[in-house]
Amino acid sequence: MDVHVTNSTVRGTTRAPPSKSYTHRALLAAGYSDGATVRSPLVSADTRATARAVTAFGGAVGPESGSDVADADTDALVPDGAESLSVDGFDGRPAVPDDVIDCANSGTTMRLVTAAAALADGATVLTGDGSLRSRPQGPLLTALTDLGVRAESTRGNGQAPLVISGPLAGGEVAIPGDVSSQYVTALLMAGAVTDRGIEIDLTTDLKSAPYVDITLELLDDFGVEATPVGADGEALDGAAGAAGFVVEGGQSYAPAGGSYAVPGDFSSISYLVAAGAVAAGSGESVRIEGARPSAQGDSAIVDIAERMGVDVEWDRDEGVISVRRSDLSGVEVDVGDTPDLLPTIAALGAVADGDTRITNCEHVRYKETDRVAAMAEELTKMGAETTEEPDVLTIHGSESDLRGATVDGRADHRIVMSLAVAALAAEGTTTIRGGEHVDVSFPDFFDAMADLGMAVEREGTGE
Repeated sequence: MDVHVTNSTVRGTTRAPPSKSYTHRALLAAGYSDGATVRSPLVSADTRATARAVTAFGGAVGPESGSDVADADTDALVPDGAESLSVDGFDGRPAVPDDVIDCANSGTTMRLVTAAAALADGATVLTGDGSLRSRPQGPLLTALTDLGVRAESTRGNGQAPLVISGPLAGGEVAIPGDVSSQYVTALLMAGAVTDRGIEIDLTTDLKSAPYVDITLELLDDFGVEATPVGADGEALDGAAGAAGFVVEGGQSYAPAGGSYAVPGDFSSISYLVAAGAVAAGSGESVRIEGARPSAQGDSAIVDIAERMGVDVEWDRDEGVISVRRSDLSGVEVDVGDTPDLLPTIAALGAVADGDTRITNCEHVRYKETDRVAAMAEELTKMGAETTEEPDVLTIHGSESDLRGATVDGRADHRIVMSLAVAALAAEGTTTIRGGEHVDVSFPDFFDAMADLGMAVEREGTGE
């Protein structure tokens, strides 16, 4: 779907979508339980993939307890806009799936479910779309192999399709921390229901530590204890600086009161903050509800925006962020812990005066697409000046003059939304190819932006 965004101003109140990161973890955690309700979930293409996996392991996900999924399409039982989802869990013992598990484009699903599959007493096959089949899974496969599980890439290249044969009993394992924090999350979630538990030794520094903090926070809410440890073996308060993690086996997943509420998503909030910063009407503001504090590292977008000169206020008690259009200045931002913010920061940098230098970003190349190259190349089509290095992306805002162009969203939801933000400030109309991919994390993005005043047309939808 092509989306046409014309230079326009925005104003008014909108609500953040629920967190994709928390929804993935909550659905799988509820699957590990004997049953739980996930309230305020994000229903999207990615989270439906996790719901399908829970169902494949013998659970059930639907709007009502006891939903009959034996002869039904799981996706049909996870309706758009569902206020809650009831999960009949597999109680820590996943069954061997009847069919291949298709993770579609969801890297989070693939990695978390790979470790869950290791618990089953038999073989599970996991695959995904072309993009997902190009993403690295090797370190997790190696870790599971070291733990006594058969974990193989069918092509022998560390990429899906994968074949996982358990059962996993637990033990000690070493794994790098600088490829994907999701490897750690996968092992912690599965390790809690093994017989022996899992001790993880990080062989490199942990990147994206806030995402592991999300996992630790959610596990605690489900009654599961997992502990980050320092080089001396002492327990730490959070994942930052951890040399490893310990999760005892034989634990049970059971949220208080049988339910868990998903918080608002700060990765998605970042686009709304950026839209207000570059395009709020004179004397107007963009007001974002549902922005309550949590372990999400991407809440750093508020601080980054302030550093760039944005007039932004965050009422943490009420969970409301207000943003006004501002004169922006370039800054340097390390995205080692917040890789999903790179596209948003790059869009802001294209509007700012001076250079915006985004560092420590090589791992951002291994997402749905190479997001470093994608933002450099697509913003350049719109008139931005950029310099791309292996681990640094610099946007030369003072040398940029954004104008409408036809750009490629790279089948990546975050690229599409960030380019739409840049298009608000570009002269003329920008055509973004692949606009439908916002369904991965923010299905109502263009509806929300249109309600705020974005001049947007979508081909083939009549809108």
